[in-house]
Amino acid sequence: MNETGILYVVATPIGNLGDITQRALATLQAVDAIAAEDTRHSVGLLRHFGISKPLLAVHEHNEQQSAQGLIKRLLAGESIALVTDAGTPAVSDPGAVVVQAVREAGIKVVPVPGASAVITALSAAGITQPGFYFEGFLPASGSQRRKRLQALKAIPATLVFYEAPHRIVECVQDLHDELGGARSVTLARELTKTFETIHTCLLTEAVDWLKADPNQQRGEFVVLIHPDTTEKTEGLDDETLRVLQRLLQELPLKQAVALATDITGHKKNELYETALALKAENSH
Repeated sequence: MNETGILYVVATPIGNLGDITQRALATLQAVDAIAAEDTRHSVGLLRHFGISKPLLAVHEHNEQQSAQGLIKRLLAGESIALVTDAGTPAVSDPGAVVVQAVREAGIKVVPVPGASAVITALSAAGITQPGFYFEGFLPASGSQRRKRLQALKAIPATLVFYEAPHRIVECVQDLHDELGGARSVTLARELTKTFETIHTCLLTEAVDWLKADPNQQRGEFVVLIHPDTTEKTEGLDDETLRVLQRLLQELPLKQAVALATDITGHKKNELYETALALKAENSH
């Protein structure tokens, strides 16, 4: 009787093929079959590295059914690698249902780590506050997206989202409206690819930045909302308030905040939040 096989959860590159690990290549060469989110996509990756293996389609529409087929093969002694189109399976990608079912069947699951868009974006964002909350994709519906953002607003950590290019502008607008314009955002686009862009600005500036160059609305996005640090401050001293108020009398809000940041050394988002409050008070 054959020994039970192993399910290997194999991370593949998110863009640059040079990011695949030696262990991933060795695993893909050694297994009996490869379960792929899109076999048409994965065959190109395998061909690039000279790997020829039977491919099994396992995607979000057939994952439950496919899991049972994989379990039968694993119980018969086959070892199988699970991959998605890019990055790590089961992280905002198909795979979790398969992994859960295989583990419940008493079959060994071995992770083969590698590229992850979340960690890649975080590593280049320069966010010094510890901790992050990974949400993945927000709801496609605007009302549901805004409702979800209201629930996430109070989390005292970096918020990490995935977003598709055709929704990025409306998503960032909702982030601005629900989380406030004074929070910083890092837009990480096409990570590890030719047109990789990593841009940080205030949420109040983000929509205009995206609209200014349609090319910046292309590709897959990781969106990082920096933690809200305004509540951690003791408030601005009288001299800083005087400088900010004086600048607001002479300059548009964004310019006044930028100059006040240079003059006082206070954080831009803290000054921006205070400037919004001052403008609101003066309008009454």
